[in-house]
Amino acid sequence: MIKNTLILGLVLILFSCKSKESKNRNEVIEEKPKLVPLFNTGMQEGVSCYRIPAIVTAPNGDLVAAIDERVPSCGDLKWSKDINIVMRRSSDNGKTWTPIETIIDYPEGKSASDPSMIVDKMTDDIFLFYNFMNLDTEKDIYYLHVMKSSDNGKTWSKPEDITSQIAKPEWHNDFKFITSGRGIQTRTGKLLHCMVNLDSGMHLFGSDDHGKTWSLFNTPITPANESKVVELADGSWMVNARVNNKKGTRYIHISTDEGKTWVTKQETQLEDPECNASIIRYTLKKEGYKKNRLLFSNAKSVKGRVNMTVRISYDEGKTWSKGKTIYTGPSAYSSLTILKNGDIGLFFEKDDYKKNEFISFSLNWLTDGSDNYIKL
Repeated sequence: MIKNTLILGLVLILFSCKSKESKNRNEVIEEKPKLVPLFNTGMQEGVSCYRIPAIVTAPNGDLVAAIDERVPSCGDLKWSKDINIVMRRSSDNGKTWTPIETIIDYPEGKSASDPSMIVDKMTDDIFLFYNFMNLDTEKDIYYLHVMKSSDNGKTWSKPEDITSQIAKPEWHNDFKFITSGRGIQTRTGKLLHCMVNLDSGMHLFGSDDHGKTWSLFNTPITPANESKVVELADGSWMVNARVNNKKGTRYIHISTDEGKTWVTKQETQLEDPECNASIIRYTLKKEGYKKNRLLFSNAKSVKGRVNMTVRISYDEGKTWSKGKTIYTGPSAYSSLTILKNGDIGLFFEKDDYKKNEFISFSLNWLTDGSDNYIKL
């Protein structure tokens, strides 16, 4: 009798401990990350709205978030004579941020729009790209500019016009622009980015000398509007593209010969309301991680820019998870980054372009506890 009582007591104790452990684990999993306002309407007097978010993690671990400051109206580049590029930085994984700083502010009549960045991990430089237009003298003529920071986004070089390097002369009057968000650095060190020409197709451009010069990849990629490129585990390049054709999905383009030829397919797994999205690598087995992981964020909806969602793929984009909803309401452009502590950062437009907010979360939270491990 005493023996049975002792056994029952031990079982109850073990069950109680396991229940507490499960409860604590669930509490961690279910903890909802907080949204941090970065650029919201009303923050700066006289600014109509902020649009087109871009975020990267600097070589020292700081977060650098850039965006359009649209002064007279919320209109795009060709409709606004006063759009500036502004930024904020964080040194504590996005908990606190510096005040809004202006990177580019041309005199009224000239505008800069659609920021995007590439981090060169070999030189510790950050390249910031934007599209430029002089609406007073050359309305509807797009120029493509780049700036560089060698101190983790604290200061920036003077803008360089690289239009002649990455666009053909006969494209002078075409509707062309560098895609906002971010480009990549491949494992060979090449810098790679996307430029859309609505008349001639989407093209990649890149640099083999760490940004000293840039060149165009001459093969057009279609169908594709605003696009992102990622390097796959086998060295192939995959372009994930917005397509304006009312089909409500993304398109995928894969090249195994560094952009000379492409294989195209409609990606029916990824619902999309014709909106810019973000795709980045999270982990790679070749770098010592347990799994290959890609992350993708967009407004997960066939119609209407709503339901900001982040998904994960463990097979290099062949299949995707259903994803975790970050915000169910109005959501549009987004930009992903990996924080220095291993968490995932997302900077996105919400509430009909009135707010641009940042959120960070763990892999564990994203996968509801099914994926906790980062390294072997």
